[in-house]
Amino acid sequence: MSRIENTFADLKREGRRGFIPFITAGDPDLSTTKDLIIELARTGATVIELGVPFSDPMADGPVIQRASERALRHGFGLSEILQTIKEARRETDVPIVLFSYFNPLLQFGLENLAREAEHAGVDGILVTDLAPEEAGRFAAMLRAHEIDMIFLVAPTSTDERLKMVAERASGFIYAVSRAGVTGARAEMSVEAEALVKRVRQCSDLPVAVGFGISNPEHVADVWRYADAAVVGSAIVELIEKRAGTPDLLLKVAGFTRSLVSMAWPSTK
Repeated sequence: MSRIENTFADLKREGRRGFIPFITAGDPDLSTTKDLIIELARTGATVIELGVPFSDPMADGPVIQRASERALRHGFGLSEILQTIKEARRETDVPIVLFSYFNPLLQFGLENLAREAEHAGVDGILVTDLAPEEAGRFAAMLRAHEIDMIFLVAPTSTDERLKMVAERASGFIYAVSRAGVTGARAEMSVEAEALVKRVRQCSDLPVAVGFGISNPEHVADVWRYADAAVVGSAIVELIEKRAGTPDLLLKVAGFTRSLVSMAWPSTK
């Protein structure tokens, strides 16, 4: 079993749900990214999603777009991101998933990426704009290096598409709570619960729900029917506001603890 599979198996055995925070690599800088990975692991993260900054993030809302723009100004690439993960691995074994568009991965070289990602300690890769029909070769490369291939599904996904994802995904399946781009919302979409039920009809993999989750009430609601809740824009926006201040890590830790405290009081 992969580290992601083991983590979700442990949660299921303990009757708990998962928390998956998202941050953008290099925002505000790679050194802080390493510290954030370690801190998020300490404050209850089940899996950590690390976004690879991209110049044209079409699926992302303005908060994560700005984070990518800030990170890209530093001029680093995938090699430096993988080195950051490798350094964080000295202090945590929480699974890490690279969240990326396909172009940066192609530029790096897919076989090279699979090899270097395994060496760095990456556990999964999610490519937002790679259709499952076109992912077979890349998924095989990742599988050879014991890296899970994570796929997105949406309320608009057909039953045929869900079955295809179920056949090709590993680790977990990421269910998008609504159509559109990332970003915090005041209310959760009712479509998400229906989507998770549809996914469960064709897959035994854990299902994580993301897009729009921004407070403890959202997390608690998602935990009613899904295996994990993904929180991205709300954390990235906090990083944006506190960048350059000495209490950045403290504020992020406090916020993430508040998100999971209802289910995990020991993290308070």
